[in-house]
Amino acid sequence: MTVLSLAARLAGYGSVLGGLVGIFIIVMLVTGTLERNGLREAAAALIGKFKGATSGLVIGIYGVMRSIFAAFNVGFGGVAGFVRPVIMPMAEGAIVAQGYEPNEEHVEELKGMASGMENITWFFGQVLFVGGSGGLLVQSTLAGLGIEVELAQLAAIEIPVCIIATVVAIVFYVIKDRKMIQKYYK
Repeated sequence: MTVLSLAARLAGYGSVLGGLVGIFIIVMLVTGTLERNGLREAAAALIGKFKGATSGLVIGIYGVMRSIFAAFNVGFGGVAGFVRPVIMPMAEGAIVAQGYEPNEEHVEELKGMASGMENITWFFGQVLFVGGSGGLLVQSTLAGLGIEVELAQLAAIEIPVCIIATVVAIVFYVIKDRKMIQKYYK
C-alpha cells in the first residue's frame, strides 16, 4: 500500500466519522430545542388523554412501533434522541393519568425498561432489513462457518424471532410495571 492510498483511505474514514459526528450533533440540538419548547409536556399530555394507559403499555406500544421501523432500518435517535424526550414523558404521564405522583424509583425502573425495549427491538428488528448491517454481519459470520444463506432467507427466518422477542419483552415489562404500581402506589 502506498502512502498516497493510505492517506486517501484515512481521509475517507475521517469524512465518514465527521459526518456521523455532525448527525449526532444535529440530533442533540434538535432534541434539546424541542424539549425546551414543550416536547416533554406535550408527550405527557397526549398519553394522559388515554384512559387505562399504563407505563408498561406505553413502552410495549413503543416496542411494536420500533420493531416495525427497525425492519425498514429507520432509526429514531435511540435512547437519547427518542426514548428520553418522548417515551419517558409518556410513561410518566401514564402514571399521572392513573392519579399518582411518579415515584423516583419507579421512574428509574421505567428508564431501564424503555431503554431495554429500544435495545431488544432494534437488535432483532435490524436483521429484517435485507440491506442492513445486521443481516450482512450474520451472513458473513455464517459464511465463515461454511453456511451459505441469502439475506432474504435470513430476514424470513428472523421474522418470528423478532416477533417472539418483542412479545416476550412486552409481557415482561407490562407485568413488571403492574408489580411496581402495586409496590409504590397501593
